[in-house]
Amino acid sequence: MSIDIATEIDLDSQLTLDSNATAALFLDARTANNWADEEISDETLQAIYALTKMGPTAFNGQPLRITWVRSTEARERLVEHMMDGNKAKTLTTPMVAVLSFNTEWHSLMPTTAPHMADMMMPMFEANAESRTASGNNNAHVQAGYFILAARAAGLAVGPMTGFNPAGVDAEFNADSTHKSFMVVNLGKPAGQPSSHDRLHRLDFDLATVTL
Repeated sequence: MSIDIATEIDLDSQLTLDSNATAALFLDARTANNWADEEISDETLQAIYALTKMGPTAFNGQPLRITWVRSTEARERLVEHMMDGNKAKTLTTPMVAVLSFNTEWHSLMPTTAPHMADMMMPMFEANAESRTASGNNNAHVQAGYFILAARAAGLAVGPMTGFNPAGVDAEFNADSTHKSFMVVNLGKPAGQPSSHDRLHRLDFDLATVTL
């Protein structure tokens, strides 16, 4: 395993995942910056979303929206709004996902949460600040599931927040109620995913408290 967590606790005795799945999703997975020239199929993208959408969200709101950026023309438009350190890897990755949240997620509650739609829709309609905060927070929860889903599909993931959201929204979300918050590179890594050893993860006793 890639990190020393195995010496802290016997993971296999506590998890229902087998060791190969645990390694693929968590222990061996690394953020990638260099990519193999291997296309990602539409079927793989559909499988990633099929898992992503199963993550929990408040009121089952599912505010995450994904723009898959495959073509060279669209990729060049996106790269214009990336920070300099993220441009080259975004230009060369097989697939990029722009993750956004729908600020009007509540409008789908008759479908996503019909048992509470009549009560909750007017409340969120009247409070744009609360609606936007909920959409943003829950889309970030879904982004975590998205990363794990991509790893489950055998891909390396490079999530980035180093971009100009206003520029990306003007380029890709102009005709929608979507607001971008993350750009994710996806693909098979070329060689080692990272040039350095994995950085330290905080220990249980430092990062958690039991009351």
